Amino acid sequence: MDFNLFMNDIVDAARKDITEAGYEELKTPGEVEKALDREGTTLVMINSTCGCAGGVARPAAANSIHFDKRPDHLVTVFAGQDREATEKAREYFDGFPPSSPSFALLKDKKIVTMLERHDIEGYSAMEVTNKLQQLFDEHCEEI
Repeated sequence: MDFNLFMNDIVDAARKDITEAGYEELKTPGEVEKALDREGTTLVMINSTCGCAGGVARPAAANSIHFDKRPDHLVTVFAGQDREATEKAREYFDGFPPSSPSFALLKDKKIVTMLERHDIEGYSAMEVTNKLQQLFDEHCEEI
């Protein structure tokens, strides 16, 4: 089997998981700038192909948004795939080192907090869902 074809299948499935959950995929620096410069709250899911992304982060991203409060905007960038877009998004995450998978919560274009890889890896999808919903409860409006 051609390794590149195999990886393309994994990447395509990872992209599909998060966009089907309702997240807007940002593939270019321009798309990132336009999306992250919006007013309100924005959750950025930094996607990746690692096991904790597929087994924990993406399921948590999908499940956490079914809550009384949630961000105004849901977006995703793909670390290791859309490098320039991911680098642009990370410019908004002052004080936080690069981490994938991870979640960044922004309010009015400014970073509020992040769930970094160490907040995801080793936890269940439900535990990460609960962490995200606690952030939403604290920083987001009711829908």
